[in-house]
Amino acid sequence: MLTLRDVRKEYGEGESAVVALKGVTVSFRENEFVSILGPSGCGKTTLLNIIGGLDHYTSGDLIIRGVSTKLYRDADWDAYRNHSVGFVFQNYNLIPHQTVLSNVELALTLSGVSKAERRERATEALMRVGLGDQIKKRPNQLSGGQMQRVAIARALVNDPDVLLADEPTGALDTETSIQVMDLLREVAREKLVVMVTHNPDLAERYSTRIIRLLDGGIVGDTDPYEPEEEPAPEKPTEAPVEEAPAEPAAEESTLAKEKTKPKKRSMSLLTALSLSLNNLMTKKGRTFLTSFAGSIGIIGIALILALSNGINLYINRVQEDSLSSYPITINREEADLLSMITSLSNMRSNENEHETDDGNVYGHPVFENLIGTLFSPDITENNLTAFKRFIDDGAFDGVDATVQYGYDIPLTVYTRDSATGDYVSTDIYALMSSVSGNTSDTTTSSYSFSSGFSSYSVWSEVIGGKDGELVADLVKEQYDLLAGEWPTGAGDVLVVVNDNDEVNDLVLFALGLRSKSEMTEILTDAVAGGGNSKKRDKETAPAEKWSYDEILGRTFRTVAPANLYKPVDGKWQNMSGDQTTVNATLSDDNLSLEMRVCGILRRNPDASASEESV
Repeated sequence: MLTLRDVRKEYGEGESAVVALKGVTVSFRENEFVSILGPSGCGKTTLLNIIGGLDHYTSGDLIIRGVSTKLYRDADWDAYRNHSVGFVFQNYNLIPHQTVLSNVELALTLSGVSKAERRERATEALMRVGLGDQIKKRPNQLSGGQMQRVAIARALVNDPDVLLADEPTGALDTETSIQVMDLLREVAREKLVVMVTHNPDLAERYSTRIIRLLDGGIVGDTDPYEPEEEPAPEKPTEAPVEEAPAEPAAEESTLAKEKTKPKKRSMSLLTALSLSLNNLMTKKGRTFLTSFAGSIGIIGIALILALSNGINLYINRVQEDSLSSYPITINREEADLLSMITSLSNMRSNENEHETDDGNVYGHPVFENLIGTLFSPDITENNLTAFKRFIDDGAFDGVDATVQYGYDIPLTVYTRDSATGDYVSTDIYALMSSVSGNTSDTTTSSYSFSSGFSSYSVWSEVIGGKDGELVADLVKEQYDLLAGEWPTGAGDVLVVVNDNDEVNDLVLFALGLRSKSEMTEILTDAVAGGGNSKKRDKETAPAEKWSYDEILGRTFRTVAPANLYKPVDGKWQNMSGDQTTVNATLSDDNLSLEMRVCGILRRNPDASASEESV
């Protein structure tokens, strides 16, 4: 039935390897009681584990019913252990929280046997070992001998071909040991029983065969067995016949193995869930603590991930808002502010130029250095041509970035004056300059008053998006569209109101809702009164609120500055001051472009974008 041929087992590699078995060769009958004797460390348990498939040999071969195990896969070994071998251990290995019946059934659950069949076969096995009246008890309610008989019943419930017992009486008293040995002898009448023991008296009294081991080798066998080999078929004496090519031995072994090995079966899902639930319910305290600790870990990880994600979103939003309010600007020429700051900071002291505490007072040219620093700053020139080429070559591909180009060309926008109907420039500096020129005060304060608005404009270009989008997603995220629609063409204008839905007087003037004469009056009063303008009569003042419909659709005209130059006496002159020329130029669609208000925006409360007027 079982044959070991020159089996060798080594633990470790190289010079430090420990040899447990040294070329063991032995065969076993289908039904006999074999006891393996020998001192500790001689290889008894190793030999038993190799026979049971719990351990694998280093070299040699284990033959099961004529089939070599050299080609066995893990699934084949599992099927062999589950269907062909039963194990009885010295410490019983019973599950304490399950009943005796459930412990015996466990071997069948791994084989996928139905619940009714499992209960029937487990009950029969317990009755066979004399424990039919103890099936509802738990292992801790049984004696040592009874627990060992439960282990034997569990080993026999699958009807194995081989029963392996490792010191089955090592933890039992003499009387109980005799009961267990009588049971094993009865089993050996039908099956092969291989027992490892240190008790030679029990081995000689109950065993039909005793094998003695010493230092990893067999030194004695009371009843050796050599399986008979089938005689080879006689070859015919007639003319030689061409022989068919011999099939590889591996294929022969595989075919024989397919015929002899049991079919692999697995535990059903319902059975696995039932066993898991039973295990959890019998250890409620441990289950609760494990679940509680696991929950803390899961919650902690979730909090860390949430915090990390929140911080990343916050950082991204801060960066986005910051760049929307203060975008990175690169000019063709820039003053080196760092050198200016360094120079100004060095004006405080020149302690390295002379020694102190020598009875003298030294001068320090602060004013000279200040004037030199402010009027002669270090100018840095940037190669914008190369930088633009760098961007056009795909430097920002895959990056959510928006690039705008400015060429220092002023945006000349004209609106219809609400009083005269003429086109008037919305340039605030031009308006301030005209007011300063109309006043009798030509002092420095009047000049400063108008020059303070030289860089102020109510117009700004909307940031465009990628792939030709007129408005970037960043802008749409920063502002709420109150009325109208987003721009669809180059001449569309968006009016931005503040958090109180207000726009200032300058924007009203640019929109044509305030006339130039009204603005001039206000500014003239302010200049003449030193900043204190007269209060206008509320009855003559225009309405201070306008509906969305009154603002949407209002039109403007923009013109290139060159189109306002006309030839006069053979010379080109700027005619922006001639109202007739301005009206004629702006009325010509070939020389100017019409603009219209398409939507009204308000800054999103959660955004930090700056408030742009138009």
